[in-house]
Amino acid sequence: MNYIQLEKLGEGTYATVFKGRSRTTNEIVALKEIHLDAEEGTPSTAIREISLMKELKHVNIVRLHDVIHTETKLVLIFEFCEQDLKKYMDQHGDRGALDPNTVRSFMFQLLKGTAFCHENQVLHRDLKPQNLLINRKGELKLGDFGLARAFGVPVNTFSNEVVTLWYRAPDVLLGSRTYSTSIDVWSCGCIFAEMISGSPLFRGRDNQDQLLHIMRIIGTPTEAQFQKIFKETPELQIKQFPRYAKMPFQQVLPKASPQAIDLLERLLKFDPAERISAAEALSHPYFTNAVAPTPFGLNTSPGSMPPPSFNFPHPHGHQAPQYHHQQQQQQQQQAHVQHLPHQYSRQPIQLYNHQHPVPPDMSAAQAAQVAQARLHAMAQAQAQAASQAQYNNVPYYGGRP
Repeated sequence: MNYIQLEKLGEGTYATVFKGRSRTTNEIVALKEIHLDAEEGTPSTAIREISLMKELKHVNIVRLHDVIHTETKLVLIFEFCEQDLKKYMDQHGDRGALDPNTVRSFMFQLLKGTAFCHENQVLHRDLKPQNLLINRKGELKLGDFGLARAFGVPVNTFSNEVVTLWYRAPDVLLGSRTYSTSIDVWSCGCIFAEMISGSPLFRGRDNQDQLLHIMRIIGTPTEAQFQKIFKETPELQIKQFPRYAKMPFQQVLPKASPQAIDLLERLLKFDPAERISAAEALSHPYFTNAVAPTPFGLNTSPGSMPPPSFNFPHPHGHQAPQYHHQQQQQQQQQAHVQHLPHQYSRQPIQLYNHQHPVPPDMSAAQAAQVAQARLHAMAQAQAQAASQAQYNNVPYYGGRP
């Protein structure tokens, strides 16, 4: 094998994960070893994981580098991530709760990876903090596609024994077998609330208890709403439930900003038809209305940080048009500064404050040029600082891949 096995990182139901290193490139990787049963052969979960992850190439999805198959075991070679979101919250959160900027960055990346899966007709079906991996750059990646499933023709029914209980959508808890992308959206909402508060939002003991936990917070649907859900999903099990009034999310999550509450409301709809899609959620004001580019990981007031400023690669390797547009803008700004008088173009950022007003002996045209250059230089410096911080401000921590 072209990989050296290092320390053991974790053990699951059917696989053991080790830290490893490539003999050829010295790159650190994660080795997922699946021991094969002579009679049963390769587990279906492994086959699904391999077939789906070979097609899903995105910065917010763990990359499958290689597959090694022998008579006794199957080894999946993944990119290495330092820890999962659950451990990150335990180590860096305030009783598990992350600061608003970190929540926004991780939530944006979670939705980005989920939207990419859905765009490629894949349901993850097991989104939870333990299956979201964080690397040293602060990049969040969807991992563990053992329960994932492609959807579309000719498959139209699925198992309802999916998604860890606390992150399972109410329609799945009721017995739906014709669910779609909305079940991953519900899980994203649960993870969002958990990052804000530090603890899972709905903690049931079984399907029935989980449904009651959900209804106590988001309210019991009305009879008309239930009839609509049952009409659209005939296989659901019709039961009688206690009548609970909806609790305000602001009361449940007092630390959340109004925009965060609004996004959460749209993600956690009881009726799957009413849930926002992952792609639509990326355009929510919670991400788009942020005002100041604040470095990743710094504590500031809620609602003050924009979406991560780095560009996500196109699935086919092409750079996004937005990236080229930003490059052109930067070049134009630099060219503009170069044409200013030498003593003002040298330090445009330092000039941008009340202690350094425009000198009175400058002409009106020169003053206008300097003022414009100050604004451009400040915006450019802030964007670069935010981008650099997004990548570099998460320290290196060992842990589960």
